[in-house]
Amino acid sequence: MAAQSNLRRRVVRQRRHLFALPVLAAAFAAGCMPVTTPAPAATNTPASRVEPPPAPSVAPPTSLPSPRLQGPVSFEAAAARRRSMRSFTDQRLTLAELGQLLWAGQGITSPAGLRAAPSAGALYPLELYAVTPDGVYHYRPQGHQLVLHLAGDMRPALATAALSQSSVAQAAVVIVIAAVYARTAQKYGATRTPRYVVLEAGHVGQNVLLQAVALGLGGVPIGAFYDDQVQAVLKLPADQEPLYLIPIGRPA
Repeated sequence: MAAQSNLRRRVVRQRRHLFALPVLAAAFAAGCMPVTTPAPAATNTPASRVEPPPAPSVAPPTSLPSPRLQGPVSFEAAAARRRSMRSFTDQRLTLAELGQLLWAGQGITSPAGLRAAPSAGALYPLELYAVTPDGVYHYRPQGHQLVLHLAGDMRPALATAALSQSSVAQAAVVIVIAAVYARTAQKYGATRTPRYVVLEAGHVGQNVLLQAVALGLGGVPIGAFYDDQVQAVLKLPADQEPLYLIPIGRPA
C-alpha cells in the first residue's frame, strides 16, 4: 500500500510539471519570465486530484430537408437516361440533394420502419456514408439525419484505396455502402447471409443511381477497391465491411 501511495504522489508531481509547461511557453512568447515564488511548505494534506481535460464535444446530428415524393422526371425516363458517369464539375451538392440521394437508398418510407430498398427479413444490414469535401457523414435513417463521422476531405485517400480512380476524387459526394453481416446472419445463418446482403447492396445502389438521374446528376458504381484500405481511410467500425462506392456529381 505504501508503494502505491508513493506512486500516486509521483504521478501527481509529474502532471503538475506538464500542466506548467504551457504557462512557461506563454511567458517566453510574451518576452518575460514568470516571477517564481517559494514552494509552499510540505504538509500532511493529501495532494489534490488532477482532473483530466474535458472530452471533445460531439457535433449534433444535422437534420436533412424532408425528401420529396414527386419530381419532374419519371421512373421510365430516369431508367432510360442512366449511364455511368466518371467526370464531374467542382460544384457541390445542396443539402436537399444529398438528403434525397441517401433517402432513396435507405430512407424510411412507412410508419413500421420499412425502407426504400428491400431487405431480407427487414433486418437492414447496410450503413450509408457520404464522403464530401467537408468530411465523412454517417446517414441515420431514423430522423433522416447526418452525423459527422470524420472531419476533413477524405476523397483523395479514398481514391487511392480505389485503385486511383479519378471519379472518386472529383465527385461532389461518394456514397459508401457498408455491411454488417451479423444482422442478417442472426436469422439466415452463414450460408444464405452473404447472398442476401450483396443483393441488398445492389438494390440500394440502383435506387441511388436512379435518384441521381432524377436530380440531374450523374454517378458510377464502383466495386474495384482494397477493402481494408477503404475501411482504414474511413475508420469504419470493425464489423462494417465496405461493399460499394458510388461517386456522384454534376456531369462535366
